[in-house]
Amino acid sequence: MIDWLIDKDIQLFIYLNSLGSVYWDGFWLILTNKFSAIPLYFILVYIIYKYFGLRKTILLVLLVAIMIFFSDQTSNLFKYSFKRLRPCHDETISSLMRLVKERCGGLYAFFSAHAANSMAIAVFFSFLLKSKFKYIPYFLIFWALLVAYSRIYIGVHFPLDVLTGVAFGVFYGFIFYKLYQFFLVRLTQ
Repeated sequence: MIDWLIDKDIQLFIYLNSLGSVYWDGFWLILTNKFSAIPLYFILVYIIYKYFGLRKTILLVLLVAIMIFFSDQTSNLFKYSFKRLRPCHDETISSLMRLVKERCGGLYAFFSAHAANSMAIAVFFSFLLKSKFKYIPYFLIFWALLVAYSRIYIGVHFPLDVLTGVAFGVFYGFIFYKLYQFFLVRLTQ
């Protein structure tokens, strides 16, 4: 069963990765770059500051930093436990795929920290802002899914790496939103 699933994952990766074109490469490289989301993060922190004040914003920034730390470390734990090669490091398929980045990145792929981190941020802020901004959850989730897909497009993660990262991101985003609510009650007493 596992071999069948991995085989289908490789086939889906090759198909999705082959859909790319030189015309779109620049867009996906910008989207997958972790620094390109910094303006979005500043906007989110500004909105939080504007609606919630300084003390709650400081708590929020601290919790988001811890959330990203947990998400990253969980991804590293999985990568070094499962030791699944990135597609671009896997010699059996590297000739069948497009590597859009200049370099492949770390050796192991399972699971995508990019997908987990972006989804965790999207879920966390979606819960936090949904009562004030009706459409922000849709935008944030769409953004996180694009970042997740970009990892397949550029050739550094398989679809299961990305889907697992998205699932962990949803989990961490929800858990840390609940932690924020818990600490918020204590902060306002």
